[in-house]
Amino acid sequence: MKTTQIDLAAFGPEHLDGAVALSRQAGWPHRLEDWRLMLALSSGTVAIEDKGRVVGTVLVTRYGDDCAAINMVIVDEAMRGRGLGRKLMDCALMIAGNRPLRLVATNDGQPLYEKLGFRETGSVLQYQGSVPAIERPGGVAPADHDDLDAIVALDRAAFGAERRSLLEYLAKVGQFAVVREAGRVRGFAALRTFGRGEVIGPVVAANASDACALISFFIASRPGAFLRVDTTADTGLAPWLAEHGFAHAGGGITMRTGGIEPSTSPALKTFALANQALG
Repeated sequence: MKTTQIDLAAFGPEHLDGAVALSRQAGWPHRLEDWRLMLALSSGTVAIEDKGRVVGTVLVTRYGDDCAAINMVIVDEAMRGRGLGRKLMDCALMIAGNRPLRLVATNDGQPLYEKLGFRETGSVLQYQGSVPAIERPGGVAPADHDDLDAIVALDRAAFGAERRSLLEYLAKVGQFAVVREAGRVRGFAALRTFGRGEVIGPVVAANASDACALISFFIASRPGAFLRVDTTADTGLAPWLAEHGFAHAGGGITMRTGGIEPSTSPALKTFALANQALG
């Protein structure tokens, strides 16, 4: 019986169509544009069988020297059980270098990540649905072009890493809303097209009231649209999302490696992620 040869290669634009097919097989909603965004912000590895088909992917999104997110880890269902996931993760660890690492795991993937030194830190809750219209909240406005530096600084304080490249990309493909205090930006949210509809995130604010107002701003501007919010269990935002028509649609396990964690501000919190891959 002939054994299929699998080669590993640097993830390039020529692999995007194969990656889309692989994510569809896995039941993920990612479009070509979503994969293109991920690749623009990341480096990675693909596994290719001898007929040229992409059968595995992994990406690493590096946020300066502060940390990196490992994401888009997929192995073709026909290739599982051969150690391919471990080989892809070994490549990801090489790309990440000595940065602290973050990822969101499935139950199936968690044992492998634990063997590689990751520890569980919490959980992500995915909420989505065609949300009923609501009134536009007061105190929230579309961001100005000049607000980007303030948005980057708030995100850095809440996330613990510099993510200017991500936020600049989101500004090109989506839009931001902000809340202000004495003329200064004190919280923000982003909206962009993703998967089946649109995703709201990241959302960074000093309190849940501001976070809910920022999310409500985009709900009000998209009556009946299919929206998605990825939050973490510790934000306490899940009941509010459910009350406003979002349905719980799964999630994942947040994991990190050991070492020195980037410092964050206790005065700010990330209430919703850019998505599970990017944090």
